[in-house]
Amino acid sequence: MTDEELRENLADLLTRDQRDPEVLRQIAYTNDALGNEHEALPYYEKVLKMGASDRLRTWTNYGSTLRVCGRYEEALAAFDKALAEFPGDPGLRAFRAMALHNLGRHREAVQDLLQILAETKQVGGYERAVEFYAENLDLTV
Repeated sequence: MTDEELRENLADLLTRDQRDPEVLRQIAYTNDALGNEHEALPYYEKVLKMGASDRLRTWTNYGSTLRVCGRYEEALAAFDKALAEFPGDPGLRAFRAMALHNLGRHREAVQDLLQILAETKQVGGYERAVEFYAENLDLTV
């Protein structure tokens, strides 16, 4: 969709029943796509309270939007809540690692990313080694 189409979609959505969590979710997504991250946040928050049908994506987008807005602690808290609902989700964990990085918790971020790579078998057969080094990043012999 072009920006103009997204703006038209947003205008249409804003005229609909804003008690419908699916409408609110689409308003949040559209604001995000248009670069209106700050405007998207309250819609994500309402949707999560009301219960959207696609909670995983809503949590992921909400936490990511908080992070992009520089609200790193809140983003981390959002990802932790989301992971309580969707344990082990690699997407949530990857975005959580970005928030950890933004908070200066680089070691923890790298460890988490290495664990995700090993668990999803994205390291060419070196899963055991990567898992080991995720916990022992500074080990030398």
